[in-house]
Amino acid sequence: MGKLYFVRHGESEWNVLKKICGQTDIPLTEKGREQARQTASRIIERGIRADGIICSPLSRARETAQIIAGITGLNVRVDERIIEQNFGAFEGLNWNTPDFFGAKQQFADRHKDGESNLQLAQRIYNFLDDLKKDPHTYIVVAHNGIVRSVQSYFFSESNEEYAAFGIPNCEVVEYTWD
Repeated sequence: MGKLYFVRHGESEWNVLKKICGQTDIPLTEKGREQARQTASRIIERGIRADGIICSPLSRARETAQIIAGITGLNVRVDERIIEQNFGAFEGLNWNTPDFFGAKQQFADRHKDGESNLQLAQRIYNFLDDLKKDPHTYIVVAHNGIVRSVQSYFFSESNEEYAAFGIPNCEVVEYTWD
């Protein structure tokens, strides 16, 4: 059985401000860079063996991946399919915007000029289906919105569980292919 390791990018400037980032390209903070260095050390300490790193094209994920690669010696490649979800009119608003949690539970509706959860799931599931056929093990560095779809690919969830799922910045989550 193969494995996939998912890492959420380090802290971004909008994470600090509790803003919805989506596809808005927001840079890491210095704390985010340090989180990435610590994550690389944890990957080595845990004995995680990977053949490479695949990351989102957004700078917060790409820089996180490059920092990890610089410490682990792994190569990085960008895959456009794992760019964060386009949250449309929600981008730049506070996480606690009343309609946002409800919108994350609506799978067919687009996020006010953005992308629907079904559109997101299609591109993430296609990405994961391709990785499942690949005999290599990868560390995927992307976003909280992306890990929701990754989690739903591996585990059955209710709409509420899907909408509420998330991981901290630079958390490493292991998934195993059946």
